[in-house]
Amino acid sequence: MEQRKILVTSALPYANGDIHLGHLMEVIQTDIWVRLQKLQGHDCVYVCADDAHGTAIMLSAEAEGITPQQLIDRVNEQHQRDFADFLIDFDNFCSTHSEENRILSESIYKAINANGHIARRNIKQLFDPEKELFLADRYITGTCPKCKTENQYGDNCESCGSTYSPSELINPKSSISGATPIEKESEHFFFTLPAFRDMLKQWTRSGTLQDAVANKLSEWLDEDLQEWDISRDAPYFGFEIPDAPGKYFYVWVDAPIGYMASFKNLCERTDYDFDAYWSAGSSAELYHFIGKDIINFHTLFWPAMLTSAGYRTPTAVYVHGFLTVDGTKMSKSRGTFINARTYLDHLNPEYLRYFLAAKLSSGIDDLDLNLEDFAQRVNSDLVGKVVNIASRCAGFIGKGFEGKLANELDTPELLAEIQSAKNEVTQHYNEREYGKAIRLIMALADKANQYINDKEPWVIAKTDKQSIELQQICSTGINAFRLLIAYLKPVLPAMTEKAETFLGIEPLKWTDIDSLLVDHSINKFKPLMTRVETDKIQAMVTATQQEFEAQQEAENKPMEDEISGLEAEIEFDDFSKVDLRVAKITHAEHVEGADKLLKLTLDIGLDKTGAPLTRTVFSGIKSAYNPDDLVGKLTVVVANLKPRKMKFGLSEGMILAAGPGGEEIWLIEPHSGAQPGMRVT
Repeated sequence: MEQRKILVTSALPYANGDIHLGHLMEVIQTDIWVRLQKLQGHDCVYVCADDAHGTAIMLSAEAEGITPQQLIDRVNEQHQRDFADFLIDFDNFCSTHSEENRILSESIYKAINANGHIARRNIKQLFDPEKELFLADRYITGTCPKCKTENQYGDNCESCGSTYSPSELINPKSSISGATPIEKESEHFFFTLPAFRDMLKQWTRSGTLQDAVANKLSEWLDEDLQEWDISRDAPYFGFEIPDAPGKYFYVWVDAPIGYMASFKNLCERTDYDFDAYWSAGSSAELYHFIGKDIINFHTLFWPAMLTSAGYRTPTAVYVHGFLTVDGTKMSKSRGTFINARTYLDHLNPEYLRYFLAAKLSSGIDDLDLNLEDFAQRVNSDLVGKVVNIASRCAGFIGKGFEGKLANELDTPELLAEIQSAKNEVTQHYNEREYGKAIRLIMALADKANQYINDKEPWVIAKTDKQSIELQQICSTGINAFRLLIAYLKPVLPAMTEKAETFLGIEPLKWTDIDSLLVDHSINKFKPLMTRVETDKIQAMVTATQQEFEAQQEAENKPMEDEISGLEAEIEFDDFSKVDLRVAKITHAEHVEGADKLLKLTLDIGLDKTGAPLTRTVFSGIKSAYNPDDLVGKLTVVVANLKPRKMKFGLSEGMILAAGPGGEEIWLIEPHSGAQPGMRVT
C-alpha cells in the first residue's frame, strides 16, 4: 500500500472554559480516524490548539485579576491533560496566541489585502462608555422590542424567537458594566467574500463536503453573500492588524490559521515540511473535523481566505452533529453538562470512546448519550463479548500447556471469516461509519463466543487438561480475540495495549490481521476491563450538579458581599451617596436552578422625560416569600447600586430586607401612602 501524507485537525476548543463531553465527541471521532491511518502505515499528523483570543478571554482574565496570557497558559495545560487522559493522540497541541500564528496571520492578511480583497468602511456599533469598548451582541441585554420579555440578548429573543439589531432593544444595558450603551462609529476591515462566490460554488460541490452540508451552503451561495467583518477595536486580546494601530483581527480570522500555526510549530521541531502540506500545489491530504455550528467559518470564509492568499484548500471538511445526554441538550442543573475531568474522576475513558464509536456515523445528526444504554452496551459488548473470549480460553492454555498456543488451530474457517471482514471494517472506519464497523466486529465476536459454547472446552478439560483438542480449541479462541482486539485498536488503545501484553506480542499493526498466532507463548491473563457500575454514573451526575451549584453560589457571592460590607464602618458622606427609592414589585418569579433567589421586576417611578423606570433585581428571599404574594407590594430599593452580572442575568439594584434568615426575612416596606420613585430619607 502506498503511504499517504495526511494532516488532520479538529476544531479548536476555546481557552475560556473546561473540556466537556461535547468537545470529547469530536476529538474522539478524529482520534479514531487518525489512529486507523497510522495503523495502516500512513504518515498521518494530528494537530490542534486552543482558541485563545477574543473579548471573553480578556474579560475573564480581568475578573480573575490575572493577565490573559496567564489565563490561556493555565487553561492550555488543563486542556492538554484532559485530552491526554482520554487517550487523544495529538502530534502537536498549541495555542493560537503563538508567534507562529501571529506571523502567519499577518502574512495571510497582507496577501489578501494586496490582492484587493480587503474593504474598509465606517460602521456604527453600540459602545460601553464605562468599559470603553465596543459591544458584541452577546454583551448587550435589554427588553425584546417584539414581545417585551426582559433580559434578552442583543440579537435575538429566547422567548419569542424574534431577531433584531442591538439598537432595537428597549432599555439596552451592557452586561459587562451595566452601563447604557451609546452608538459610536468606527472604521472596520472587511474580507470581500462575494468575490469568491464562483470558486466556493465549485469547491463545495467537489466532494469535499457531506451532501447535507453542501446543500445548506448552496442556499447561502445562491443568496447575496455579505462581506465579512474581520476587525475589532481595542481593547481586544488578539493580534493587531499590520499598519492599523488599535485594530485587531477578529478571533475567527486567526483561529483557523491556528491549524497552520500548530503544524508550523511541529515542523520547527521535526523534519516535516510546512510547504509540502500547505502550498497550493500540495499533494498531501488535509482534513478538518468540526461541529455543524461552525460550518460557515470552515467552508466559506476559510477556503476563500486560503485561495486569496495562495494556499491550498482542505481535501475535506467532516461535519458532525451535537451531543445530547439522555435525549436532551446538555444541562448543568440536571447534571448532564459533564466536564471531562468530572467524568474521569468516576469512569474509564475507554467506556466513552467505545460508546461514541458505536453510535457515530458520517452524518450530521445529533448523537445521544443515554446513560443507561451507555452502561449496558459497554458491559455487554466489551466485557461480555470481547474480553470474555480471552478469559474463557486463557486459563486452559496456562494450566494445561504452560501458556503455549497450539501448532495447528481448530476450525480455521472461523478465523478466516473474521479476517475476511478486514476490508469492510477498514472501509467503515475510513468513511467515519464507526457504528457500522462496531456492529460488524460485535457480530464476529458473537460467532467466536458461539464457537466456544459449542466446543465446550471446560467439558474436555474435566477428563484431559492436556488434550491436544483442548489446546487447539482454546488457541483458536485466543486468535479470534487477537483479531477482534486488532479491529478495536483505533477505539480502545489502552485496552489493546493490555491485550498485547497478555498475548506477548509487539504492538498490533493493521497488517497483523492477515496472520495468526501459532506455537506462541502467551502470558497469564489479567482482567482487561471491568464492568460499568451504575452507581459511578450517578456519582458523576451528582458531582456535576454540585459543581454547578458551587459555581452559582460563587457567582452570587458578590451580592452577599455587598450586603455584608454594610456592616463595616463608613463615613456619612459615603452613606449619603446611597439613593433609596420606593419601588413597587410588578412581577416576581422563581429563578430556575437557584436555591435562594427570586427575580423581581420593580417600578421605581418615572425618568426625567416622564418614561417609566423599571429595574430587575435578584433577591435572596426565596425561603420567606411566595412570588405571587409579592406582586403589588411596595418596598425600598438601592436604586444607584452598580449593576451586577450574575449567572441568571443582570441585577440592577438591591431591595432592603431584615431578619436572621430562612423563613424569617421581612421586606422593608414604606408607609401606605408612598408612591414608586419617592426618595426614602
